[in-house]
Amino acid sequence: MTILLSTLNARYAHASLGLRYLIANMGELQAETRLQEFVIGAKTTEVVERILAHRPRIVGFGVYIWNVEETAKVVAMLKRVAPEIAVVLGGPEVSHETQEQQIVQSADYVVTGWGEATFPQLCRQILHGPKPLMKVHAGVQLPMSDIKLPYALYDDKDIAHRNLYVEASRGCPFKCEFCLSSLDKTAWPFDLDQFLGELEALHARGARLFKFVDRTFNLNIKSSLRIMQFFLDKLAAHPEDPVYAHFEVVPDHLPDALKEAIRKFPPGTLQLEIGIQTFNPEVQGIISRKQNNERSAENIRWLVQESNAHLHVDLIAGLPGEDIASFASGFDRLVAINPHEVQFGILKRLRGTPVIRHTQTYKLVFDPSPPYTILSTDRVGFADMQRLVRFARYWDLIANSGRFANTLPLVLSDAPFARFMDLSDWLYARTDATHRIALERLAALVAQWLRERGHEAGQVTAVMERDHAGQVNVRQAKAGKERGEVANPRQARHMAA
Repeated sequence: MTILLSTLNARYAHASLGLRYLIANMGELQAETRLQEFVIGAKTTEVVERILAHRPRIVGFGVYIWNVEETAKVVAMLKRVAPEIAVVLGGPEVSHETQEQQIVQSADYVVTGWGEATFPQLCRQILHGPKPLMKVHAGVQLPMSDIKLPYALYDDKDIAHRNLYVEASRGCPFKCEFCLSSLDKTAWPFDLDQFLGELEALHARGARLFKFVDRTFNLNIKSSLRIMQFFLDKLAAHPEDPVYAHFEVVPDHLPDALKEAIRKFPPGTLQLEIGIQTFNPEVQGIISRKQNNERSAENIRWLVQESNAHLHVDLIAGLPGEDIASFASGFDRLVAINPHEVQFGILKRLRGTPVIRHTQTYKLVFDPSPPYTILSTDRVGFADMQRLVRFARYWDLIANSGRFANTLPLVLSDAPFARFMDLSDWLYARTDATHRIALERLAALVAQWLRERGHEAGQVTAVMERDHAGQVNVRQAKAGKERGEVANPRQARHMAA
């Protein structure tokens, strides 16, 4: 073994699709290339020790916003104890603004952008000469038909225990300035017949959990329908052994044919991630986001009422030009539609994204450390931004978790944002924490807040008991497989509500 590819995943359940693409496209070097994945939080010395146990000549790291700080420590230690090893970096975090990054200074080489052609060529030069003169190598984008697909590199343990990430296309035609995909010129599809053949092979090996990383799954409706039909055929043939699919869809592009396909999925088999981000037309204009808000809301409402899909809808706080009142209005509008989860995100400045052009005009202040979260704007001061950050965390614990499905309507009442902000401020004042709050304590605190806000004690006790009973039922169903496999525990809780 000569070349080791490695990364620190956010969780063990996440398997690196990008590194598997590199291995699949290594050509004659594939036999000399291995994969070693870690999880963030691992001790730096142990990671370095396990890397060195392979005795590699080249180590390539996948670097992302969530792992860059820990990967930088690994790279620095690796170069200190084994300076003869060539360290190559790649991934979105090091593909832009490379000159100012300490991790880049510690490494030998960097491949920016697409790596399937450039990384193997760089390895050949390192191993056989001539030695590369430049540190930074711009990735060459191959025609899609020339990229070898990596799905056979998911091993049996991956299939049994991890999310399998797949993509039918790359890129995005939209220009939302907070997103790295805004730098793409368009979306590029893989050959659909070949891709479906790979899905078939994975399914035959036992894969049942497929998460699509396509930025706009429903961009090409004909392709979307063929992919959905693949899963519907598997569900029809094996109802006792269901598959699960996760797609990210454009909210205002849901024609009748796609709706009919979505309607056919039984509960617990389909999750849709839908990016709304903001309902404010002026803010949408500032960040170059094109979206029909009325059609988007109408489509989400249809999905809630007419389908079994589990809906995960995104909003972003801290966008340039948006104040708290505007965000609250959009939040209340979305909550009224009642998707299963409203993902309350805080704006982050991903390296290379055009949102930075608004820094001076809207006084955007970002944390200089990953994940580069917005700290304040001209419309939202630092103290209020921290209140929003706490709101997002408590919202995830209480609303998105599905553990308080019967209690939540009492909490939100007729003014969801204002009511939940009041609860968030109250919780923080009493706990001084947003993490490591035991479920029993959190439930007791929510009940106390409801009583202090005028809700009758018997009513509060009744809804809390219903939520507790629902969680017991979910645990029993999961243990006894009475409901079949549900890929996401949150889905099981939302389904039980």
